Amino acid sequence: MTGTIDLTADEFWALPPAARYDAFRTLRQTDPFAFFAEPEIPFIEAGPGYYALTRHADIEAVSSQPELFCSGKGAVSIPDMPVELVEFYGSMISMDDPRHARIRRIVSLTFTPKMLDAVIDSVSDLARELLLQARKTAEAGDGTFDFVREVAAPLPLKVICRMMGIPESDHAMVLEQSNIILSGGDPEVLGTDSQEDALGLFLVAGQNLAELMHRLAAERREHPTDDLTSALVNSSADDGDALTDQELGSFFILLCVAGNETTRNAISQGVWAFHEFPEQKQRWMADPTLAKTAVEEIVRWATPVTWMRRTATQDVVVNGHQFHEGDKVVMVYGSANRDETVFDDADVFDIGRSPNPHLGFGARGPHFCLGAHLARREISVAFQSIFELMPDLEVVGEPDRLLSSFVNGIKRMRVRVGQG
Repeated sequence: MTGTIDLTADEFWALPPAARYDAFRTLRQTDPFAFFAEPEIPFIEAGPGYYALTRHADIEAVSSQPELFCSGKGAVSIPDMPVELVEFYGSMISMDDPRHARIRRIVSLTFTPKMLDAVIDSVSDLARELLLQARKTAEAGDGTFDFVREVAAPLPLKVICRMMGIPESDHAMVLEQSNIILSGGDPEVLGTDSQEDALGLFLVAGQNLAELMHRLAAERREHPTDDLTSALVNSSADDGDALTDQELGSFFILLCVAGNETTRNAISQGVWAFHEFPEQKQRWMADPTLAKTAVEEIVRWATPVTWMRRTATQDVVVNGHQFHEGDKVVMVYGSANRDETVFDDADVFDIGRSPNPHLGFGARGPHFCLGAHLARREISVAFQSIFELMPDLEVVGEPDRLLSSFVNGIKRMRVRVGQG
């Protein structure tokens, strides 16, 4: 039965979400360590294939044992990419200790909850500004606007840009280049269905973002300010260690991708979830104390990053399955977050769900999302602002979804607001 399921095929990721979740359920119950051929990428030799882990417990086991399943051979790409590309685009995600520990230590000393709390007022102001502008757009037209374009996409990118000290004049470029990296190869986003052209656009986008940070780093070394870039390029750790220009560029790409897409798609998917479960929207609006559990349920439901890869460093058995050194293991978070052995009524969107041990920010281990605190606050503030300024917000029609196996994204979603 699982022979008809192919997680490598674009056709699978073009299926409606419900059909994909049904397929994940089938894999969990009948073939939880299913093996698939690798996707073909121009100029990259085809690899031997990968195991897709679809059960919550198996992903937890792999993620919590980095000495047995490493990230350094590629975490965000199934085919083995050149080492330079792995480090450039993966940053900390595609590193193992001690390099991973060093960079995470430097970033953690500046990227703290206290620092993040200081930007929350900025998040609130930005959310209100974007929503009010979106209302003007709607009122000037047919009463609708694209929620992704007007609100969900610019909000997290603007927050990141302000944190890093990037001039307003560069924000549009950062958004455009980030969209290319986050495209998952979607031909509509890239403007081409050629894999060779797509790879070229992807590489140029990363280079443009890195060069922006290199220029900013040089300025901040000479004239430091109170932004995150200044903290990262000047002495950050007790031993005076700091990020190099290359490390800073890779970290910024990581922020633009991981920091952006988690929040962007969680907010978009959350709006769609409230469309499908309107009673849950009314429930949160009536009881603001549900914010904490509501945000966790939105992240579980959306699972913006569908998977991450690990590579077995030696022969090892996990929950009865024998892996061999070099085996590629893909942890399918989108399946684990619907695992019926962990979540009661897993296909029901319940903003009061507790406990909620979702893997939307990754599983236990050294690579758990460093920006989870900020993402949670951004999602909470975004919906609080929506409830205040657009309590009558409603989705018009089906959203246009990103064709990607890696990012569970929404490209466009039109919404209607009243004349408040």
